[in-house]
Amino acid sequence: MFAAKELQRNAKKCDKEEKVEKAKVKKAIQKGNMEVARIHAENAIRQKNQSVNFLRMSARVDAVAARVQTAVTMNQVTKSMAGVVKGMDMTLKSMNLEKISALMDKFEHQFETLDVQTAQMEDTMSSTTTLTTPQNQVDSLLHEMADEAGLDLNMELPQGQTGSVGTSVASAEQDELSQRLAKLRDQM
Repeated sequence: MFAAKELQRNAKKCDKEEKVEKAKVKKAIQKGNMEVARIHAENAIRQKNQSVNFLRMSARVDAVAARVQTAVTMNQVTKSMAGVVKGMDMTLKSMNLEKISALMDKFEHQFETLDVQTAQMEDTMSSTTTLTTPQNQVDSLLHEMADEAGLDLNMELPQGQTGSVGTSVASAEQDELSQRLAKLRDQM
């Protein structure tokens, strides 16, 4: 989907900007200019948060696309079920047990396909990310950059908890569901 790819490109751009700002933080700390270092640290954290927001929006767009695909699939399954029911009616009239068994197998197969697709959609929708407060991140980044530069900060910063920004990562379970879905689509 074009919109999701555009959002992912924007997230990568923000990641690059964050790295540039971190380098500026390090330079400012080395020069002893803590006010400038703090400004660049705030910019780096802002870029980091914006990147996460773009990724979150991309995931939401993908989730909407998955929902649309599920609706299309549900429509196809409904049409197939209607055909199966008509076939079952004709088969029940003739009472041919082999035909009834074959139709029931096909019916169950279609429901298994629907279950796999629904599970994939729910898994996609449940992926979320969280952010910690920016001030703690700014202070943490200042200390991190000072440590990398081998310098001591000559100011007292409150020691906030350092938090990491989570990103949506496909789990092995989701990969398995995706593979099953692809195989089922190939069979249809």
